Amino acid sequence: MLRGSYRLGLLAAAAILFWGCPDTRPAIVLNDHTLVVENQSPRDWNNVVVTVNDHFRGGARVLVAGGRLTAPLSQFQTAYGQRFSIDRQTVFKVEVTATDASGKPVRLEWGRSKGTQ
Repeated sequence: MLRGSYRLGLLAAAAILFWGCPDTRPAIVLNDHTLVVENQSPRDWNNVVVTVNDHFRGGARVLVAGGRLTAPLSQFQTAYGQRFSIDRQTVFKVEVTATDASGKPVRLEWGRSKGTQ
């Protein structure tokens, strides 16, 4: 009798873990020297701007719903044309801004401000 209760408990726990845990993939991921931004919303994003460490920018005109923007860090640059140097710099902050298809602003952040501990 105890054995049957044990199986039922395991089955219930497995069901909770499988169906009860939402997909919590982060929308901003840094893999080695590549930045990935995923649009996890049901709407397309327009005028996507990705800012690394407050100065280095890149982006895309449109990021479709469920789509990913993948870019090497070396492609991000400042307004003066300086490129992000993976040999001399580390990423401490990423900010993504856009407008969704309904006109609402989108804002995502990863990391922390340089002055905070």
